[in-house]
Amino acid sequence: MEPSRRGAANACRVVERPLLRPGDPRPRRKHRGRMTLVEFRNVSFAYQVSEGTRPFALRDMSFEIAPGEIIGVIGPNSSGKTTLIRLLTRVLEPASGEIHLEGVSVRRLSRTDLARRVAVVPQGILPQFPFTVGELVLMGRYPHDPGRYFESPRDRAVAREAMEATGVLELADMPLEHLSGGERQRAVIARALAQEPRLLVLDEPTAHLDLRYQVEAAALLRRLNRERGTTVLLVSHDLNLAAEVCDRLLLLNGGRAAAIGAPEAVLDEALLASVFGCAVIVDKNETTGRPVVRLTWRIDSSVAGSADRKGVGETP
Repeated sequence: MEPSRRGAANACRVVERPLLRPGDPRPRRKHRGRMTLVEFRNVSFAYQVSEGTRPFALRDMSFEIAPGEIIGVIGPNSSGKTTLIRLLTRVLEPASGEIHLEGVSVRRLSRTDLARRVAVVPQGILPQFPFTVGELVLMGRYPHDPGRYFESPRDRAVAREAMEATGVLELADMPLEHLSGGERQRAVIARALAQEPRLLVLDEPTAHLDLRYQVEAAALLRRLNRERGTTVLLVSHDLNLAAEVCDRLLLLNGGRAAAIGAPEAVLDEALLASVFGCAVIVDKNETTGRPVVRLTWRIDSSVAGSADRKGVGETP
């Protein structure tokens, strides 16, 4: 697919560099002297079904994440966003290609080692477990000493710091079932921070939140990044949230990278119309200067039929 606009075309350039030797502990440097925290190198994956193999959920995926940046992964349903997270966290194994974390293949890391480096805030709201906020957050310390039954003074200090950072310290003794959706989401993020990860991964963190809590969640991610240097990989269907929060966006389509770059380059009207199968208008937020994506609201049978014929989520 070739976007009609120069900015989007430039955004489609994916970094090509030699692969690290397997097991090399030294992180590589990017072209601007920045370390590479995560590297996907030609990663492909297809789900197995009883009748055979489905089309690739991800194909030849290559991109990098630098320490201290917020990168957003966007795209239609079934474009590979959740699969990407599962591969990074070794819930799934690539059919081909390599994923490196701090220069080391994730295949060489134990589950515990990986949990010390990558923390995931899953999609959806936690079930009604009979835990308090403080107990939930302390669970994030488990990877640091999985054989210990009781928390150490350092565990309690790290958990307290995580709750302070997310604004839930005053709720430490509150049962989870008594929290609002926004409060519970902040508690889950606090648990992830208690892991002291190199990378914080969030899968649709605002999916079940109202406008107020969406804004609070976005502000929290920006503050954690600014004050703590937290590196964030954010998967979201909300293009405007991703545009406001993220330094770069990775747009997926049919399991491939359609574009990667600054929000201003990736959120291109022609490119988004091609990927999502509907016309959009991209304006600028007058307050922040970031892109804002709006539907044209020409929602009728002809538009719906056009989107269906284009096969939204498929590779053009």
